Amino acid sequence: MAGLLSIQEPNHQTNNNTNIDSHSTSSLRSAGSATTATNTSAVKYSREHIAQLFDLPLMDLLLQAQTIHRQNFEANEVQISTLLSIKTGNCPEDCGYCSQSGHHRDKTKLQAEKRLEVDKVIAAAKRAKASGSSRFCMGAAWKHPSAKDMPYVVELVKEVKSLGLETCMTLGMLNPDQAARLADAGLDYYNHNLDTSRRYYEEVVSTRSYDERLDTLTHVRDSGINVCSGNIVGMGESRDDRIDWVHELLKMPKAPESIPVNLLVPIAGTPIGDKVLAEGELSVLEWIRTIAVTRICCPSSYVRLSAGRESLSDAEQALAFMAGANSFFYGDKLLTTGNASQSNDNRLMRELGLTAQIAAPRAPKQVPVMDAMSGHQSQVVLAE
Repeated sequence: MAGLLSIQEPNHQTNNNTNIDSHSTSSLRSAGSATTATNTSAVKYSREHIAQLFDLPLMDLLLQAQTIHRQNFEANEVQISTLLSIKTGNCPEDCGYCSQSGHHRDKTKLQAEKRLEVDKVIAAAKRAKASGSSRFCMGAAWKHPSAKDMPYVVELVKEVKSLGLETCMTLGMLNPDQAARLADAGLDYYNHNLDTSRRYYEEVVSTRSYDERLDTLTHVRDSGINVCSGNIVGMGESRDDRIDWVHELLKMPKAPESIPVNLLVPIAGTPIGDKVLAEGELSVLEWIRTIAVTRICCPSSYVRLSAGRESLSDAEQALAFMAGANSFFYGDKLLTTGNASQSNDNRLMRELGLTAQIAAPRAPKQVPVMDAMSGHQSQVVLAE
């Protein structure tokens, strides 16, 4: 692709966990052809390279991001998810952007709800599948699931998977045992966002540390569940914080398989929401830049449009897909905030020529069993 402006690919290191030294690369160059998918999936960009990507002219950045996207995914195919709150409100965390925090309930007036009954969750999952979603995500406003909650969430995973849907959960922090139980149930993805950079994090949350978030992601990764971890842009952070967040993803042994890039929906009554409403919201184009840089640096990850999409024009959403986003949420609601209507999404997909990806859930864990009399070997699903 003549004239493609890109960052020259760093020399590969034997140790994939080693960040690429910026001195081993040249500055921006005009490439005669795009880097292959095999190569891009192995790159660990330095922080300096990430900053250079953010500084590219927007059209050059989008072109590079879309080229890398097409090397790793089917062009014009998107993964569609549906998100359901299975336990709403009165969360003990003090996340400054969230209306579900019990710390802000006097101002947000959000009414807490008990966890949903299993049959209601399954009914919602069936509707999601019928509408075209391939993944069903379930979120609970907990600091972490309690011992009495674990049988409930394990049952939900098994029941939703039996419908042929991929499963995702976001339940707060997990310990190794909880992650293992969810993995045994067949959970496909676990969401636990970093939210922002390590530096800016203390401006957002005080009841859970950045390292505790990383510990949960480690437990999820070690259990064999796919990692879903993203951010929220537009909380008053700087571009340096967005650069540091992308760099944090690349410090992981493996980048998350799914990366939501949320645009803050400022909610009156939350500390960050009130601040942003008073001082002004982040430019949509800066959010799109963040999506594009994430796609380039994490070429084989799903990059998801989540919160903030309902306020975008068709053209802005098209730019986000051009930037390499290939996953989004269906439905009129994301936990407690609004989302683009499903009918509008269907119309936009038709106009953009996008098609929905087919679900590919993880198989349940199985062990080989041999009949001592006949010698016949079979596979048995592990019981809970």
